[in-house]
Amino acid sequence: MDEFDLTGKTAVVTGGSRGIGRGIVHGLADAGADVAPLSRSTDDVEQVAAEVRNRGRESCVVTADVADGEDVARAFDAVRDELGPLDVVVNNAGINPDAALGTPERVDDEAFDHVLDVNLGGAFTCARVAAEDLADRGGSLVNVASVGGLVGLPRQHPYVASKHGLVGLTKSLALDWAPDVRVNCVAPGYVATDLTADLVENDELAASVRERTPLDRFAEPREIAAPVAFLAGAAASYITGGVLAVDGGWTAR
Repeated sequence: MDEFDLTGKTAVVTGGSRGIGRGIVHGLADAGADVAPLSRSTDDVEQVAAEVRNRGRESCVVTADVADGEDVARAFDAVRDELGPLDVVVNNAGINPDAALGTPERVDDEAFDHVLDVNLGGAFTCARVAAEDLADRGGSLVNVASVGGLVGLPRQHPYVASKHGLVGLTKSLALDWAPDVRVNCVAPGYVATDLTADLVENDELAASVRERTPLDRFAEPREIAAPVAFLAGAAASYITGGVLAVDGGWTAR
């Protein structure tokens, strides 16, 4: 169906070189978009950009630290120079370092600030830098939150705070930017990636996740990519300010 076709669109995916982000890059390219996968590692970006080109779409090698506003502005300008104005921006970059985990009294203050700077501040920065393009082209912004943006998760306080903030940011941006730009959010559950390999391979922990998930398994990155591609395109033309839980039923309990 034409509504699901992203041919002729240019997309940026932050945190696009690994895990869920890499899956989203692949999904948008398979839907027809030219895609720039942004991350801080040139080698990783080069690899994923090559994967986009192997799918018959255009890409470019641009790095960015989303917590640095000047770096984001430079990177988005570089993408425009290579691929043209932006139609879709996916805010996927996120972190949850060990120093930010644990009971509240054990969380490192600098780690707390850094998680919010990347997960929430970075998304806000990217949204602002892309705003003019998205408004001019009737574009779409998709934020990648988490079930941790809809419910509490123990011992992950900075991460949960940042993802709840991202859900709220989605709604407020949608109100300010309608009708020119649609702003939506996906909230993934637990996804099997290289970043969660230790969890997936730990029988006891993996079993606890599956027990809590009605579909009784981890998601694959492509299962997050498809809803993002849907929200990015014309098939979701009457959806803005929405939060789509892609969690195997985690938040239905």
